[in-house]
Amino acid sequence: MTGYGRAERHTERRKITVEIKSLNSKQLDLSTRIPSLYREKEYEIRNAVGKALGRGKVDLVVSVEPVGGTKAAAGTINRELFKAYYAQLVELQNEVGDKNGSEPLITTVLRLPEVMQTDAVEIGEAEWTALAEAVDEAVENLNRFRTQEGAVLIADLLKRIDTIESLAARIVPLEGERIEAVRTRLQDSLKALQVPVDNNRFEQEIIYYLEKFDITEEKVRLKQHCDYFRTVAGESEGVGRKLGFIAQEIGREINTTGSKANHAEIQKIVVRMKDELEKIKEQLLNLL
Repeated sequence: MTGYGRAERHTERRKITVEIKSLNSKQLDLSTRIPSLYREKEYEIRNAVGKALGRGKVDLVVSVEPVGGTKAAAGTINRELFKAYYAQLVELQNEVGDKNGSEPLITTVLRLPEVMQTDAVEIGEAEWTALAEAVDEAVENLNRFRTQEGAVLIADLLKRIDTIESLAARIVPLEGERIEAVRTRLQDSLKALQVPVDNNRFEQEIIYYLEKFDITEEKVRLKQHCDYFRTVAGESEGVGRKLGFIAQEIGREINTTGSKANHAEIQKIVVRMKDELEKIKEQLLNLL
């Protein structure tokens, strides 16, 4: 969801520049800086940007410059308000004994609310159209940036899914070793006890361990989840949340395999699979 977009439009009197950038976020967090000249269109701009981007921490900045010798809108000072603020500040200075201050009182007063008033400026339809086009183009450029980044992320995710499957395949040859290890351990324990052994009962115990440690279902489901992950990753929109849910299911199968492992080498492979899955989950935060 990280991206940057920029666009410009020119009218007879002004140059309009729109810059927009986004960072990762689970929800839409849109911050705007729009000149007071265009403030009446802020609601429409926010709606358009929100619908186009979906989610992310988004910063939108609209700036305007006069062109062709056009003068910026003049400002006037609200004299009565200025005098009232100034008198109060002088009184406060005398009370606290700070007659010098960190800056001239005039400068301080000019920054107070509503002291400076900008003359109203008529905005024509052509300028509103130019503003809307600039916003749309900046959003389109940002989405193009996002798409390029998304393609790189998807390729990385699929590579990690391949790694998980290749690791899972390395478990298969170790399964036979695991059962033999259980058989040997039980036999050694019985020999140490030096008691008669019912072979039929012994084989039943081996079968019990076979069923307890069998991971056939986990392997099948893991393969299905990985295949579905690839299918969803090939879709064009809204794949982030879906892939997140699939990653959770993949994690369940890996965890169950680990709990049934009872074998040092299989446990090591499971740890590597978990590591790859965690990297996948981190990357999924960057996808819509």
